[in-house]
Amino acid sequence: MELRGKTIGFAITGSHCTYEEVFPEIERFINAGVSVVPIFSQTVINTGTRFGEAGVWAKRIEELTGETGISTIPQAEPLGPSKRLDALVIAPCTGSTLSRFANAQTDSAVLMAAKSTLRNDRPVVLAISTNDGLGLNALNIARLMTTKNIFFVPYGQDDPVRKINSLVAQMNLLQETVEAALEKKQLQPVLIERFRAPR
Repeated sequence: MELRGKTIGFAITGSHCTYEEVFPEIERFINAGVSVVPIFSQTVINTGTRFGEAGVWAKRIEELTGETGISTIPQAEPLGPSKRLDALVIAPCTGSTLSRFANAQTDSAVLMAAKSTLRNDRPVVLAISTNDGLGLNALNIARLMTTKNIFFVPYGQDDPVRKINSLVAQMNLLQETVEAALEKKQLQPVLIERFRAPR
């Protein structure tokens, strides 16, 4: 699927440790001729961590895309009626976001954007980053994987020795996943090996 000329919503949630992996993928979309609309959870804007001060990553992404980020439900709601987005990416997609999305809770700009995209029969692509993907969130992942128009960036265990339930998407497959999703296909294989334990 040719991405040039498409408009992709790029929603970022609170898995701060993966922002370094995600940022180059936004650049890849822009270099491919995609118009990227940034959407931020409140955690991205208001929480400082060892991976960056509060709001720093949001500002960098706004500068990269040339777009003011969407960060409230009222700002995100018009994405549905306007049919502005050809697809929505949530990367990283935290366990908290997964849980609320799987249970139809629309309590953030990110989830409103997701609901608006599904309303228009367009794909939502999830790049998960969650410490409980093989724990309490396994049920939510299964529910979303079987839902029409929801697609997953291939993912696997990132540290099965020290974090046995943790799952993280292979972020450098984001663009390929979106290309497939626009054709209503799931990029395969969806379950990958991210980590090999020392012998």
